[in-house]
Amino acid sequence: MSRCRTIIDVGRRQFLRGGALAAASATVAAVGAGATQARAAIPSAGVEYPSNRLGNISELVVNEPLDVTYPDENAAGVLLKLGVRVEGGVGPDGDIVGFSTICPHKGFPLSYAAEERTFNCPGHYSVFDPEKGGQQVWGQATQNLPQYMLRVADNGDVFAEGVDELLYGRLSNVI
Repeated sequence: MSRCRTIIDVGRRQFLRGGALAAASATVAAVGAGATQARAAIPSAGVEYPSNRLGNISELVVNEPLDVTYPDENAAGVLLKLGVRVEGGVGPDGDIVGFSTICPHKGFPLSYAAEERTFNCPGHYSVFDPEKGGQQVWGQATQNLPQYMLRVADNGDVFAEGVDELLYGRLSNVI
């Protein structure tokens, strides 16, 4: 009978410890929510990206990546004309996209497989689909491929003006 009493006492201690932890968590969450509301009130808390010319529509060939760098010369990427209209695509056909070519999992350089129309990582075999906004469809990565925010000028020049995900190995995309 004393064994059962011990089990009940341990259960009570665990319950009280869990209740204290839950109360502390609720307090932190309430303080964090107030901080989030305060941050939202700050007008320009976002990163200011440079507007860089990456190339011209005339340089792009369907399903052949054009090597570029953005937002600076240390950030490898590509422009890609997919040949099919996609969400986030620009240009007259809505089929031009741009992505970082550094795997968001461990920083391996990605290669483009034209036959499969995917970006592939040689390190841990992550696969990204450019027709679905760089969505990770296989492998170890836990984040999609960073995609460039593109704009096409009247003369066909393609400009990058932002990135939708954090580039691998950086605390900020703009150094």
